[in-house]
Amino acid sequence: MQFEELSRLLEEIDKLSGRTDIISLLSSLFLKLGKEEVGPASYLLLGKVAPDFEHGELGLGEKLILRAISRASGATYELTRQRYSTLGDLGLVAAELATRGTTISLLEYTREGRGEHGKDARSGLTVIEIYHALKKIAATSGEGSQETKLSMLTELLSNSSPLARKYIARIVSGDIRLGLAELTVLASLSKAFAPDDKEAVERAFNITCDIGLVASTLANQSAQGVRRIKVQPGRPLKPMLAERSSSIDEILRRMGGRAAFEYKYDGERVQIHKSREGTKIFSRRTEDITGHFPDVVKAANTKLSAQEFIVEGEVVAIDQESGRMLPFQELMHRRRKHGVEEAMSRYPTRVELFDLLFVDGRDFTKEPYPKRRNRLVQLLSPSEDMAAAEQIVTDDHDRAEAFFESALEDGCEGVMAKTLSNKVGYEAGSRGWAWIKYKRDYKSSLADTIDLVIVGGFHGRGKRAGKIGGYLLAAPNGQGRYETACKVATGFSDEALVEMEDKLRSYVTPSRHPSVDSRLEADVWYRPAIVMEILGAELTISPVHTAALDEIRKGSGLAVRFPRYTGRLRTDKSPDEATSTQELLEMYRSQLKKL
Repeated sequence: MQFEELSRLLEEIDKLSGRTDIISLLSSLFLKLGKEEVGPASYLLLGKVAPDFEHGELGLGEKLILRAISRASGATYELTRQRYSTLGDLGLVAAELATRGTTISLLEYTREGRGEHGKDARSGLTVIEIYHALKKIAATSGEGSQETKLSMLTELLSNSSPLARKYIARIVSGDIRLGLAELTVLASLSKAFAPDDKEAVERAFNITCDIGLVASTLANQSAQGVRRIKVQPGRPLKPMLAERSSSIDEILRRMGGRAAFEYKYDGERVQIHKSREGTKIFSRRTEDITGHFPDVVKAANTKLSAQEFIVEGEVVAIDQESGRMLPFQELMHRRRKHGVEEAMSRYPTRVELFDLLFVDGRDFTKEPYPKRRNRLVQLLSPSEDMAAAEQIVTDDHDRAEAFFESALEDGCEGVMAKTLSNKVGYEAGSRGWAWIKYKRDYKSSLADTIDLVIVGGFHGRGKRAGKIGGYLLAAPNGQGRYETACKVATGFSDEALVEMEDKLRSYVTPSRHPSVDSRLEADVWYRPAIVMEILGAELTISPVHTAALDEIRKGSGLAVRFPRYTGRLRTDKSPDEATSTQELLEMYRSQLKKL
């Protein structure tokens, strides 16, 4: 398929608002593509060229993309930058400034080994050619790499039509601006190739985190192929997620009267993978963060007696003098490209392991939690730098409450309760009552923190005039949309507001992002990317906000009353891992039970 044709289909999708209509059109697109094109197209639709864990970043900043658009169009850089300031969309700028001429030379670097050197450049580039060109850009590194990337992107744009340039520019900027999420693309793939095997398709994605692999397998082998996809060290799994509860009594009731209770540590959740190729560490966002934690790699290699494994745990920062756990913010000093050795000495860590997903050829994700925990303990030689998470198994309310208090005393956020049922395995990518987090007492107010996504900003007044003084926050609804839940303007120092505005600058959009549902008009709109932790007094019915719209009252959603920024951005969470609209709904209903 020509990339021009794909771009026309994306233009059609851009006009749609209903998720069902988008899925139908996308599924038709996948059926039109050649089998070898389905995987690459799936990446491109999400603004990627590889899964997150493969370090497939293009490494193209805003200024470099603007320079490429300028060179390809013949417009001055000043004009290009001015149009971007007005339009706020690199794709629109690329399309608007496109000239009718084309570059005579062909992108030979996209054609290596494919025998297509004689093709006329004016006929346009195919989806595969665009994909391989972008892969080549992503793989370019070292001295002079930025100029090389600039030349390659310029030539790519020059050999494309205005419409194709629009979507190439959007793809390389990381935001295709169609409101497409992984789940929407996955649902479209399932509808196209395996309409009766949606669960198998979702599981394949949740245990590989690789949309391209699942897409390619579906196109070539249908549902039978995705059912053969297995858990494999080196490929991260989507983390299993928990619901939240307001009381120990509710937890025991939901879990049949007896449960395992573990410390809920204030650290970074990680998966540690050991395979024949070595040991890797993945964040809950499936990013490869091995380079930040060489001490964790060493501990895993020496304290776990297996040739291959996948274990899950929490990395916590430790105070060198007292040995007590430090807050999450202190651990974030370890997230750096340079000075890792110095950071290791200043912020030593300990890993608290809480699950085992794979060991020496055996997939444990379908085994019940007690079996996974027992096997983990068998493999582990506990030490100061790696241990099993503190745990009790009980049916006694008072004992569970005492354990919860001990967790708080030891510097934890609370406890995590886990089902002992033999019918429940590790449900990668799913949120449910098999795991329940219990952080604080809800009796008087909404005392637990909530993680919401920044989607808009509002200009300040008084001494904050001229800068952003508050933010519009939203919750993911599980279907690729973000529904607003509050405006937050308290809890910020003046310095924090300046830092926040700088951090969000690259996510500014000229209008409300297609994935955001809002009845409010923000002064500045942002692409959903940054997760903010807040506290609030309670959840209330709101005619203004759209979170869980119509679920409690027709025409109204839910809102956080008196929200306050805690000072913490959840850099460990992706936007779709923020507090969901379903969680807000459960929390609201929990409040009602206490009235």
